Amino acid sequence: MWPTRALMTGGGLALVLALVPLYETAAGDGVGIHPGPMSRPQAFARARALTEVGRKMFSDRSLSASGLQACASCHDPHHAYGPASASPVELGGEHMDQPGLRAVPSLRYLQSVPTFTEHFYDSEDEGDESVDNGPTGGLTWDGRVDHGYDQAKIPLLSPFEMANKDPKDVVASLRNAPYAEEFKRVFGADVFDHTGDAFAAAVEALATFEQSGPDFYPYSSRYDAFLAGKGSLTAQELHGRALFEDPAKGNCSSCHLSEPANDGEPPQFSDFGFLGLAVPRNPDIPANKDPNYFDLGLCGPQRTDLKGRAEYCGLFRTPTLRNVALRRSFFHNGYFHSLRDVVSFYVTRDTDPGRWYPHNADGTVRRYDDLPAVYWDNLNQDPPFGKKPHENPALTDAEIDDVVAFLGTLTDADQNPEAAQSH
Repeated sequence: MWPTRALMTGGGLALVLALVPLYETAAGDGVGIHPGPMSRPQAFARARALTEVGRKMFSDRSLSASGLQACASCHDPHHAYGPASASPVELGGEHMDQPGLRAVPSLRYLQSVPTFTEHFYDSEDEGDESVDNGPTGGLTWDGRVDHGYDQAKIPLLSPFEMANKDPKDVVASLRNAPYAEEFKRVFGADVFDHTGDAFAAAVEALATFEQSGPDFYPYSSRYDAFLAGKGSLTAQELHGRALFEDPAKGNCSSCHLSEPANDGEPPQFSDFGFLGLAVPRNPDIPANKDPNYFDLGLCGPQRTDLKGRAEYCGLFRTPTLRNVALRRSFFHNGYFHSLRDVVSFYVTRDTDPGRWYPHNADGTVRRYDDLPAVYWDNLNQDPPFGKKPHENPALTDAEIDDVVAFLGTLTDADQNPEAAQSH
């Protein structure tokens, strides 16, 4: 078993303890929306109760305006709490006909994501405390929310997701849910009499469930077993790992950290920072049919507090690569559908742009076609990027295959029946 940070201890326990000060607390027995101070056993019991309520809510389609969409519809437990489909965006809304704007991310391994800051410095447990890593953190592609309970509000109220008009609609559905009595046992018999309290309770339950270790951060991949000295990798996978970490080759680990932290925490395969990669524009996203629409990540349009900050336009948060081999669409816009193509794009974006970007009528390449030229200075030019056209890419085709093989070792055992039987 891997050593873990305090945040991971007891599943949702730390989250419950962290949430208590948000309320006007009073002495109590750990029951209700305002539980008051709790003993450690009470906090564990409350975390378990919240987790089970949140688990039921997560799969409850009646919490959507259409009655057809649950959290699990897009965050499938059998696909590492990511999408099962290859669609770049999912449909939602009151009539299930409203397309989203971005690819659905996985909800696994978010427990260590720091709150968003424009200037992030590593702790002594993580790395060099003197280096400003720039904008880092937040739970979404653009880092606009920091906490699980705020993230849970987004799909519940989004017009192109579960499409509830307001918290009152969510609470009305909860009142009629088959687990309503269980909800009242946890949060108080009169919880549904107060819409604000009931909605806060609902998102707390979802957030606590999403901190459940066995569900959301099991650390059960073959690579975890290898690092713990309890498993082995093939020669191809080991070579892929070396290429992944080599600054002169893949240089992937510069952002997707692959070694345990100084405190022994397992690698998260993300530094949680923001990068501009110039992923090709995806014509399969309906919003992109408007030639004046651009998803610029940190600087909008979904995030509004950094609007006008040109130095942030085109930057998106680096996701974890854990369970990446399960995905059927990649990056914030779901443009790629093959993990091999993703790795190939990294090493040939600049050496062979015509492979990825559309061509103009005169035959020239319309490179970086989903990012206005005024923001091109924001693009990452660290290796393997930054080479000149027609230079040799950092990885050969065979080496790309090896990196992809290594990435396949990051799939959790519960997502792979054969691995689960042997783990």
